Amino acid sequence: MLAPAIRLYRHSFSGLSRDIWLLSLVMLVNRAGTMVIPFLTIYLTGQKGFRLEEAGWVMSSFGLGSVLGAFIGGKLTDRIGYYPVQFWSLALGGFCFLGLQFVNGVAAMCAATFILSTIADAFRPANQTAVAFHSRPENRSRAFALVRLAVNLGFSAGPVMGGLIAHAAGYQWLFMVDALTCFGAALIFRLSISPKKAIRHSEDVQEKGLSPWKDGHFLRFILFITLGAMAFMQFMNTLPIFWKTSYGFSEAQIGALTTLNGLIIVSMEMPLAYLIERKLTKLAIIGIGTIFYGIAYFTLSGLSYWALTPILFMIFLTIGEMLCMPFASAYTADQAHPSRRGQYMGIYTMAYSAALIIGPSLSLWTAQVYGFIPLWFICGGLSAVSAAGILLLKRSTAPRAVG
Repeated sequence: MLAPAIRLYRHSFSGLSRDIWLLSLVMLVNRAGTMVIPFLTIYLTGQKGFRLEEAGWVMSSFGLGSVLGAFIGGKLTDRIGYYPVQFWSLALGGFCFLGLQFVNGVAAMCAATFILSTIADAFRPANQTAVAFHSRPENRSRAFALVRLAVNLGFSAGPVMGGLIAHAAGYQWLFMVDALTCFGAALIFRLSISPKKAIRHSEDVQEKGLSPWKDGHFLRFILFITLGAMAFMQFMNTLPIFWKTSYGFSEAQIGALTTLNGLIIVSMEMPLAYLIERKLTKLAIIGIGTIFYGIAYFTLSGLSYWALTPILFMIFLTIGEMLCMPFASAYTADQAHPSRRGQYMGIYTMAYSAALIIGPSLSLWTAQVYGFIPLWFICGGLSAVSAAGILLLKRSTAPRAVG
């Protein structure tokens, strides 16, 4: 039994380029400092005295900045290359985290989080374009899964450490550590990844392909991805408050629960991607993953105060994430001409950013007025609509693969 499992893991990690591994290392260092965002709503309501809807405005400002950052990052990636966009996004993001701890007032916090997320999320389409460039179509899903593994390995440590630091030393140290990991990731990126390949990439893709804004099939795909993302993103903002107010969890316990998500991904996503990538189309896998989002939220709405419900919810949500996200990134890269890949990846990133704009304000308002249970039913319904749309999209139009 042990030998086949070892072979499966070895095969699932084989065939990926050195640069994919280095990009993953950068993400590992950066995400190990993910301590502010998972606790931001608790910080705002507990430390700053914001009301729930005011915390929702701040998180929506963060999402609005994410949309702008993804748009700018995608355009800049196609214009100047993915290398400078990634480096400067990391470096400037560190300064933003340092400054955020000194901001007071709802309006000022909205502005500061908007600037932070604009700069930080310009990184994502550039990084995803780099992953697509350094991978082949046949292993692209696993390349994205490896980068996500690094993200989640860092994310497994970050919230737990963040919860402990917030409890023991205060929230200001979370901002300091986030800033230091941004600077560290920028330094590793600069020292380990050659800019010459990025320059060659820019020179090789001068021919212009179809604009993503004229690609109807892709835009429909993005619409359904956005609906699923609106449900998934509750994990980042509304659920921590639910765990704290309804279950009485401490910040450390919330961090540990979040870590479960990362540990499952680290241990299972690569072999799962390896096993399933040749058996089903990417759209089918994405649709099934979104169904698991719905199962998670319907479980939460039906068994909200059962002791094991948080663990069951996290398992179902994580299965959906492992099926949906790496294959959705790879599918987006496949749809794009290399000269437009930054913009395609930018729009894909914007889907999740748009979910951050709409989701926090609407969900926290719903929770405050109607309670959390109706909110979980709504999230389950959004997931069902998203899954149905993606699976119907699969039947209507065949995807086109691009190198």
